[in-house]
Amino acid sequence: MFRPVLWRFGGAVDPLREMQRLRQEMNQVFSGLDHPLNEEFPPVNAWLGEGDIIITAELPGVDPGKVDISVVGDTLTISGSRETEPLKEGESYHRQERGHGRFTRSLQLPFHVEAGKVEAKYDRGILRMTLPRAEADKPRKISVKSE
Repeated sequence: MFRPVLWRFGGAVDPLREMQRLRQEMNQVFSGLDHPLNEEFPPVNAWLGEGDIIITAELPGVDPGKVDISVVGDTLTISGSRETEPLKEGESYHRQERGHGRFTRSLQLPFHVEAGKVEAKYDRGILRMTLPRAEADKPRKISVKSE
């Protein structure tokens, strides 16, 4: 299919891509300030070891006492809330980009976890969880006998 290309400032501009970018920016502007955080909050990293998986989640401004972590089988769920910063009398927001409200993030893990042995630590806005692999899920070495 033919799509027109415009030239601007010495480079090609795709009008369809520009319209998509504009739509995305407008959605951000009109998304409202009272919406809960999106499904991709908190952002996470995961490292896989032989016997466990380590997951870190960025939770700046979240009270660790308001974070719930649950593990069922091979699914980890992190949920909680981040409160808005109260404004003093006479103040108003000039810009508000940090989300607030309730959040829930579920991740499917590559194996079942020993839920009773999960460790979680919170330091400087980073939640670090160590989730050990369930014994029943660990690979077993099977010896081959010859007859």
